[in-house]
Amino acid sequence: MIFYVANLICSVLLTILYISRWNKSYNTNITIIFILIPIANIGSVLTEMCTTFEGAMMANRISYIGGCFLSFFIINTIFDVCELKISMWIRGGIFAHCTLLYTFAFTAGEGSLFYEHVSYSVINGKVILEKVYGPMHTFFVISVIGYALVSFAAILYTGMKKKKVSSHMLRLLYIPQLICLITYLFNKRFGMEIELLYFGYTLALIVFLLISDRLRLYDVEETAASSVIKGTGTGVILIDNDREYLGSNQAAKDFFPSLASQEVDVVLSDERLKNTVDSWIDGFERNGTTDFSCSLGEGDDKKFYKLNISHLRGNVRVHGWQITIVDETENTKYITLISNYNNDLKREVNQKTHHIVEMHDNLILSMATMVESRDNSTGGHIKRTSEGVRLLIDEMKKDKTFDLSEEFCSDVVKAAPMHDLGKIAVDDAVLRKPGRFTDEEFAIMKTHAAEGAKIVHEILKVTDNESFKKVAENVAHYHHERYDGTGYPEGLSGDDIPLEARIMAIADVYDALVSKRVYKESMSFESADKIIMEGMGKHFDPKLRSCYEAARPHLEAYYSSIDK
Repeated sequence: MIFYVANLICSVLLTILYISRWNKSYNTNITIIFILIPIANIGSVLTEMCTTFEGAMMANRISYIGGCFLSFFIINTIFDVCELKISMWIRGGIFAHCTLLYTFAFTAGEGSLFYEHVSYSVINGKVILEKVYGPMHTFFVISVIGYALVSFAAILYTGMKKKKVSSHMLRLLYIPQLICLITYLFNKRFGMEIELLYFGYTLALIVFLLISDRLRLYDVEETAASSVIKGTGTGVILIDNDREYLGSNQAAKDFFPSLASQEVDVVLSDERLKNTVDSWIDGFERNGTTDFSCSLGEGDDKKFYKLNISHLRGNVRVHGWQITIVDETENTKYITLISNYNNDLKREVNQKTHHIVEMHDNLILSMATMVESRDNSTGGHIKRTSEGVRLLIDEMKKDKTFDLSEEFCSDVVKAAPMHDLGKIAVDDAVLRKPGRFTDEEFAIMKTHAAEGAKIVHEILKVTDNESFKKVAENVAHYHHERYDGTGYPEGLSGDDIPLEARIMAIADVYDALVSKRVYKESMSFESADKIIMEGMGKHFDPKLRSCYEAARPHLEAYYSSIDK
C-alpha cells in the first residue's frame, strides 16, 4: 500500500511541477500523458484499498486507462518530435484501436474475452483478484509491445535519416518506452506482488518533464520571440480589423508616448500616429510589404525605428495586425558613420591603387621598350603591335560568337607590349645582326618565346590578378605558334593555341610586313593583306578572319598616320 501511495504522490507532484512550468509550446500529447499517469496510479491505490469484489474490479478498470491509452499519446509524441508525418486517418485508427482495447478491459468480468474467469479472495480485509486471462488480454499485451516497437523504429529511423532532429532528444525518447516495457515484462516474468509498471509510469514522467523542457528550447519561434520582445526592448502594437487599438507593450509606449494614454478598442487618438500606422497596414495589404522604417525628432534627438508588420491570427481567421518596432537609432548612426568612413577610405584606396597600377604598367612598358632598344630591326614595334591588338579586339567585341569578357579584352591589350620580353635573353650578336639569320641563329632567336614566358611569370608572380598573369604568359610564349602546327616553340595547332596568342600573331606579323626593317623595305597594305588572308587556316586562326577584315581599314589608317 505504501508503495502505491508514494508512487501516486510522486506522479501528482511531477504533474503539478509540469503545470507550473507549462508553456504554450509544450506538446499536447505530453500534457495528456501527465494527466493519464496519475489517473492510472489512482487506480493502483484504489486496488489496494478495496474491500469488495465490485470495488476491486472498478479500480482495475481505472488502472487500465494508462495501459490502453498511454501508447497512443506516447507514439504521437514520438512522431511529433521526430517530425514524422502520419495522417489523421492513421491517428484516428490507433485511437480507435486503443479505445477498443479499453472497452474490453472495462467490461472485464462481464464476459470471457478479456478475462476468461475472475475470482477473488480476501486476505486481511483486502480483496485479491485472481484472473485467468482471455484472448483479448493477449491481444492487449501484443498491441502494447507492438506500439513500443513502432516507437523504437520511428526513433531509430529518425536518428539515421533526419539529421536536423536533436540526437539528445532521440535518446530521451527511448527511455519512457523502455522503462514501461521493462517493468511490465519484469512483473510478468517473475510474478511479483508489487506492480512495478506504475513505478515505471512515474519514472517516465520525469523523462517527459526533461523532454518538454528541451522541446521548449528547440521551439525557435517561441524562444526567439520571447527573447527579442523581453530582452531587447522590442515594441509591439496590436491593431484589429476595424483599425482599432488592441494594446501595446511598454517598449512601444516608450517609443510612442501617446500610446500610454490610448484607450483600447478605439482608433488611435494621435492623428499623426494613426495616419502612419494606416499607411503601414495599407502598404502591407496592398503590396505585401512587411518591413518599414520611420524617424521621429530632429537633429541630434532624431530617432530611427525599424518595423515589421504581420497578420494577427487566431486559430482560424485573421483578427488584425501585429506591428513590432525596434529602435535602430544607434545602429543607423553607426552605419552612417561607417559608410562615410568607408567611402572616404575607398576613394583613397582607389587613388592609391590606380597610382600603383600605373607605376606597374609603366614599369612593364619601360622594360619592353628597353628590350626593343637592343633590337636594330624593331623600333616602335611594341607600340604598333599593341595598337594592332586593340583594333582587333575592338572588332572581336562586336562579334557575339567570341563572347569575350571586358576583363579578357583589357588583359590582352595590356599584355601585348610584353610579347617580346624574351629577347632580353638573346645574345646581342644574334639580336642586333643587320641581316637575315642563319639556321643556327634563327634557332637561338626562337628561344625568346619560352624565355619571355619565364620572364613574365617572374615579373607577375606576386600579382593578385591571376587572369592577367595567365594571358601575359600565353601571349609571350605562344605568339609564334601557327594554326597548322608548324610554329614554335611547342608546335601547337588549332584551338590548342590560346586565343590571346592567336590575336597577337596577326598583329605581330602584320606589323612585320608593313614596317621597314634593316633587311627589307616596308610592304604595301595590299600585299600585306594578301599574305595575311592567305595565311588564314595555316598561320592564323580562320575564325579571326572576319574580325581582321573589319579591322583592316583602321589598321591601314593607323599605319598611314605614323612613321614606320
